[in-house]
Amino acid sequence: MSRRKKILLISGGLIFFLYLLSSLFGGESSTPQVRTEKVQVKDITEKVSASGKIQPEMEVNISAEVSGQLIQLPVKEGDYVEEGDLLAEINPDVYLAAKNRAQAAVNTSKSNLASSRAAKATSKANLFVAEQAWTRTQALYEQGVVSRADYDQSEAAFKTATANLTSATEGVKSANFAILSAEASLQEAEDNLSRTKLVAPQAGIVTALVKETGESVQGNGFTAGEIIMKISNLDVMEVDVEVNESDIISVAMDNKAEIEVDAYLGHTFIGHVTEIGNTALNASTMGFNLDQVTNFSVKIRIDSSSYQDILDSGAPFRPGMSATVDILTKTANSVLSVPIQCVTTRNDTLGVFTVKGDGALGEVVWAPVEIGIQDNNSIEIVDGLDEGETVVSGPYDMVARKLNSGDNVISSDLDDSSEDSGGTGFSVTIN
Repeated sequence: MSRRKKILLISGGLIFFLYLLSSLFGGESSTPQVRTEKVQVKDITEKVSASGKIQPEMEVNISAEVSGQLIQLPVKEGDYVEEGDLLAEINPDVYLAAKNRAQAAVNTSKSNLASSRAAKATSKANLFVAEQAWTRTQALYEQGVVSRADYDQSEAAFKTATANLTSATEGVKSANFAILSAEASLQEAEDNLSRTKLVAPQAGIVTALVKETGESVQGNGFTAGEIIMKISNLDVMEVDVEVNESDIISVAMDNKAEIEVDAYLGHTFIGHVTEIGNTALNASTMGFNLDQVTNFSVKIRIDSSSYQDILDSGAPFRPGMSATVDILTKTANSVLSVPIQCVTTRNDTLGVFTVKGDGALGEVVWAPVEIGIQDNNSIEIVDGLDEGETVVSGPYDMVARKLNSGDNVISSDLDDSSEDSGGTGFSVTIN
């Protein structure tokens, strides 16, 4: 036999031998590893999580009520102002002239009233003379002293004087109405003149300055004019978050909330729900936009006591800061619980897999359960389990699909992760 054939035979035999060894001793078990947890008594708090922006609870838009050019802007963004402080002034020349015209119109109306009253007095005197003449003429006519023409003329003079007095009386009334109209115009002109000076309606911080000195602004007394600046009370801040329609029914007024602000990592602030929107944010005057997610606005006031330790730098929050909120909707104390991943479904029934048996061997048994509230990690078991029972918690595919009631299990040594979590590891054989 040649040397080459010997080498090939020896190599083939060695490979076959290694294959046998690998088949007998080197193969790994196909049985998957599972994790377990104990049914424990603990407190569970149900939370609704949402994100949003921080804003002042009280914020006022300072807008122009009259049109004109800004000639004075004595504040800048970040300034603190007291109630009544001057914030801006619009050029008053046009409105001062209008006030003067209105004042002149009032004076003219008052002069016309005086003239009307004088005319009424004259008409009253003329009526007295005509009435006396008419009385005498009637007596003389009955005696046959005056002619019929004189009689008719005297009667006409009396009726004319009566009509003149009535006219003069109405003229006085008209003059009074003219005065009221002129005074109303004067009041309007004075109001417009006063609106050229904008003062702070409340104490607060100038959080936004939109216009600058020399710019023109548009405004009138009937609709909102252009915004010049915003005044905010930064002592009372709130978070405006959007809550999904599936969670909004769980939120109630005065619910406690835990707030995390991106600018203060590692610091949790406390707040309370102060306002819950009744209409979805995707609603409009034309109806609902079906392409958008249906969310509702919820406002949470930040309790000042939760940020007293960071007040050294002034107001800790600024409008527009991002925040994440956990609204604590329900709390159950001292209830049975298991990790959320333990609960699954079989044949449209909610339940868990419990592990029965002592020692190395065991059996998984399907246990239907009734659940209650849940937090991010655990879920309340209302009925179906007892404290201390062992339930399968993973892997997910085993719990969700592969595992069936009656499968035999063989316990295995715990790995580090199982020891840290307090669970027990099992090898499961699927029958």
